[in-house]
Amino acid sequence: MTTNPSSLIHPSRIPNRWVQLMAGIVAMMAIANLQYAWTLFTKPMQSHLHVSLAAIQGIFSLFIILETWLVPFEGYLVDRIGPRLMLGVGGILVGLGWVFSGQAETLRSLYFWYCLGGVGAGIVYGGTIGNALKWFPDHRGLCVGLTAGAYGIGTALTVSPIANMIKTSGYQHALIFWGTIQGFVVLCAALFLAKPPAGWRPPNWTEKEAKIKQHVRSSNVDLTPWQMLRQPSFYIIYLMMTMLSFGGLVVTAQLNPMAVSYHVDKVIVAFGMTALVMAITVDRYLNGLTRPFWGWVSDHIGRENTMFIAFTLEAIAVFALLQLISRPVWFIALSGLCFFAWGEIFSLFPSITGDLFGKTWATTNYGIVYTAKGMGALFAGFGAAWLFEKTGSWTKVFWAMIACDLIAAFMALLWLKPLAYRVVKESERAISSPAAAAEPVNARGVA
Repeated sequence: MTTNPSSLIHPSRIPNRWVQLMAGIVAMMAIANLQYAWTLFTKPMQSHLHVSLAAIQGIFSLFIILETWLVPFEGYLVDRIGPRLMLGVGGILVGLGWVFSGQAETLRSLYFWYCLGGVGAGIVYGGTIGNALKWFPDHRGLCVGLTAGAYGIGTALTVSPIANMIKTSGYQHALIFWGTIQGFVVLCAALFLAKPPAGWRPPNWTEKEAKIKQHVRSSNVDLTPWQMLRQPSFYIIYLMMTMLSFGGLVVTAQLNPMAVSYHVDKVIVAFGMTALVMAITVDRYLNGLTRPFWGWVSDHIGRENTMFIAFTLEAIAVFALLQLISRPVWFIALSGLCFFAWGEIFSLFPSITGDLFGKTWATTNYGIVYTAKGMGALFAGFGAAWLFEKTGSWTKVFWAMIACDLIAAFMALLWLKPLAYRVVKESERAISSPAAAAEPVNARGVA
């Protein structure tokens, strides 16, 4: 008889789910620098290797693509064998990626090692988010938001030390030093993670589930990845996340070049910090806080309503930043608002994926949705830098971000919301029918 992977760790040896949540948060914080400290390295790398900005930002695009597009395969392994071993492998790759990027003397070598770190980051990201989706169906928006928020806020604690180390010791030393620390932290956090035992439910789940469904549409069936891919709602979710990912990743990757273009990068504003360093610090805190905040809001007013509010706020923030970006204080405040209105996609989209498609294959299913971030990165890294170099201005990039935000906001309210309602109703009919319960679930979630 084939051994069920869930039985590989005895239930009595599985850490408390809240301990696992904290371990996932620590692991996410440890990998945050790979993405969110990237902008600090762009100019030093460009100068050291004597290449164009577009060539350097191509690394960022490929990093995001590998971080996201491999998550469905990595997530499948997490669903099958659990997160502990997979996150251990991810921690090793994260450490190696930065350490050897710090030793790279050619553009090709830098591409290889930094993007290898992206593979590791994808394992950690997908594994921790999937674990939160499985252990916390009763607090899905909040706990996924806390986990994803750690990825946003992690860099806030290290951005100033990294910036100072780059200035005093060079970017290569910073990569080697912090790469070693980050890989070790992920390895330690991985020891505390395990998948729930088969059939596990939170305490008093029946009563909690009834209360949750007063606010959040939640399907009663678990769809496999192939079944999810045949759902119209999946493609709406995927398109929306692609558009939203583009806007936020532009600010993530290009904030340093933007600050240089508008001459605010070296303006000292407070505590001896430049407008750029303070903006990155504020951005990372808000990018972390926004995820549990909007996740909690969505638990109470619904995912789609929350999306409409947050995406509209993002469009307003980007428009205001376009008007006032050359003023250092406004540069800090409005870039922070952009992140506060953007980072919530990493709590809202995994939450709605779990709501509509179930928790059994939650890591794999969200891994597929998460590849939309890679699609957005194609345009946010290389594409935005190329457009800037061709036009000499960031204006067209800003307007593209605004358009994506507004389109996605109305899609959430007018298209996704009624479609999700139908998916949930069909799942309820499937469960209520004894004959249907004995048959496989088809593409629309009904027997």
